[in-house]
Amino acid sequence: MANRAYSVMENIYHWRTCILNIMSKNIVIVESPGKIKSIQRYLDKSYKVVSTYGHVRDLPKQEFGIDISGGFKPTYIVNKDKKEVLKTLSAQVAQASFVYLASDDDREGEAIAWHTKEVLQLPVDKYKRIVFRSITKSAIDNALAHPRGLDKNLVDAQQARRILDRIVGYKISPVLWKKVMGKLSAGRVQSILLKLITEREQEIHDFVPVQQFKITGLFLLADGNSLKASLPTAFPTEAEAHAFLTACQSAVFTIGEIKQKTAQKAPPPPLMTSTLQQIASQELGYTVNKTMSLAQQLYEQGYVTYIRTDSLKLAKEALAAAKNVITKAYGATFVQIRQYKTKSATAQEAHEAIRPTRFEVSKVSDDGSLQRLYTLIRNRALASQMADAVIERTTAHIHISTLPNHLVAKGEVVTFPGFLAVYHHPDRKEQGTLPPLAEGQAVKLDFLQANESYTKPPSRYTEGTLVKKLENLGIGRPSTYRHMIATVQQRDYVVKKSPAGKKVEYVCLKLQNKQISRALVEELVGTGKNKFFPTSIGMVVEGFLVHYFEKIMDYAFTANVEVALDKVAHQDLSLQKMLQDFYSTFLTQLEKATAANIEAPNRSRSLGEDPATKKPVIAYLSRQYGPLVRIGSFEDEEKPRVASLREGQLLPYITLSEALALFELPRNLGDFEAHPITVHVGRFGAYIKHGSMSFSLRDRFDPYTITQEEAILCIEEKRKSQIPIKTFEEDRTIEIRNGRYGPYIKTADKNVPIPKDKTPADLTLEECKALAQAYKKGKRRRKKP
Repeated sequence: MANRAYSVMENIYHWRTCILNIMSKNIVIVESPGKIKSIQRYLDKSYKVVSTYGHVRDLPKQEFGIDISGGFKPTYIVNKDKKEVLKTLSAQVAQASFVYLASDDDREGEAIAWHTKEVLQLPVDKYKRIVFRSITKSAIDNALAHPRGLDKNLVDAQQARRILDRIVGYKISPVLWKKVMGKLSAGRVQSILLKLITEREQEIHDFVPVQQFKITGLFLLADGNSLKASLPTAFPTEAEAHAFLTACQSAVFTIGEIKQKTAQKAPPPPLMTSTLQQIASQELGYTVNKTMSLAQQLYEQGYVTYIRTDSLKLAKEALAAAKNVITKAYGATFVQIRQYKTKSATAQEAHEAIRPTRFEVSKVSDDGSLQRLYTLIRNRALASQMADAVIERTTAHIHISTLPNHLVAKGEVVTFPGFLAVYHHPDRKEQGTLPPLAEGQAVKLDFLQANESYTKPPSRYTEGTLVKKLENLGIGRPSTYRHMIATVQQRDYVVKKSPAGKKVEYVCLKLQNKQISRALVEELVGTGKNKFFPTSIGMVVEGFLVHYFEKIMDYAFTANVEVALDKVAHQDLSLQKMLQDFYSTFLTQLEKATAANIEAPNRSRSLGEDPATKKPVIAYLSRQYGPLVRIGSFEDEEKPRVASLREGQLLPYITLSEALALFELPRNLGDFEAHPITVHVGRFGAYIKHGSMSFSLRDRFDPYTITQEEAILCIEEKRKSQIPIKTFEEDRTIEIRNGRYGPYIKTADKNVPIPKDKTPADLTLEECKALAQAYKKGKRRRKKP
């Protein structure tokens, strides 16, 4: 009987499942396919999660797409790559009982939801908008319990930004083609970013270093300890530093005033989008693009809250969860609940800061990059709710009997770690502890030294410091920084480099055993990692834009545009009024820039006269070949000599002597095996020519300094690399060779890659022929940037 009852229940469940599958479902539409699986697991079978795969439509690429006289009305078209997606969505929506538009909770997300509704032609009684800021069951259930309509103000703000960017890019780019060179483009906020990088380069170029000598020393104590100390002020000249050391030769050194101070250090707030990008760059070395890609994965997998936020607020349940984790791990004394508030007047305080959805989870992935970013987010959120660190700082003055100057020794001890138990900020420089000291205590000098140094120019921007600067200026939004930085690099206006630096000799004066010695110390200076440098093209474009679009390139004006966009989002300003105010200013400058008699400033510079030919030396931007230097004029009977700038040389800064040095190529390095070795610079960079053989120097050697011995080494290495791995007596037209991308089969008419599961040296002639016959040569598709 029991078995029969169970069988009946099993049949009822089976038919109920079938009916549910046949019935129409509620469709939840998100913009990212990565969220589908995470969200679906929190919903029952009456819901189906689908994706738009991002924006479904946009302004047309080949047309302006904006009716300015008609109130800035945009024309939208469906993206080509979304037609199949929309076809599938339309079929699913047609069978659905209800549709929930669940794209991200920001302007872009609201716009995606609106465009999706418009394209799918959803009737007002068949859809609702839902938002959640973390992919958890409670957040999704709460969103479904409180659906709303579309926020047209947020949609208008996004449309306003898109229309502004289209106006600037579409109207300025043709002017750049005419006045500077072809294939250039301008962007509303990307051009401001270029201006920042270019202005920083100008500051570095104009910087005049000031010489100084810093005094440091080591003292020995009676108990065997040692004490490091330094003079608070530096000497401007070597003579003054030498005089100081001379006066210290016969001096007695004693401990003077000792000051102890207890200080408290508060933890930093939890992370928002911009600070996540900055700290991940500073601590983990991640690019903004990598940071946001990894953070998106963490969000879509349900590990962290929404990652596009400018709020520092944490929800009540998050504060309670953080308190429990801290108490359990460190004790109640380490807890100090706080609620942070951002300084930005336009911050979305309804959002939360970026935090873990479950504080108790410390491990989320075996992927090291993903795990490190999660740990950073978690530690910052936990630290923000922990007690201040208590630090005891000691400062001891060392008196010099022969001088009024005092040397200073500093140290500190953390007496209560507080938040430091979880998180150490990279800006925090820890000092060592000091040994026990007493006022009047004599100390013995081990040595004093005066090290020559020079004041340093401002640092070039990294991605992290660039994001911080943009945020401080109120330009752009954290969610747009990744695109801005990528765009200026794609346009070849800016390059990211890690300069190796150069070795410089500095003077070091040392007093030891009452004797003063002088030595030259070699030091590597000018190193850096992932620094932004403007290119010559970027600097000419920036100069043109600043000169003729002064208002558009003004930091304050651009920041005010962001404020206006926020007003549109809050219904404090109409879309048309905001766009009209901007366009009236822009149009005046556009008309000025398109005037027939205007040329791009800095596109051409006269550097002086060539001493040998008495002809003018001109640095200029060629429309076809980019930045060049020429001796002579195109109007002369004799064709002018032309040379490309070297890597790192910039059109606005190159000097006459640097320009003339460019004409030292081709260089003859002498003969080798009865053929001359010459160094040239061509379209693809520097290369060596020897007989019929030519090959690129790449970055290995400088074409202006490479020696004959180094060139011969390169020639012999290339010959060695060209020796076949295997040849066949039966057929000399087939060889197995080593290539740039690995071993390959060379036949009479094509090169054939060797499969990874094959050992090149073991291949037979028949196998080579079979691989060649099966291989069809095709064009390699370039990946889109």
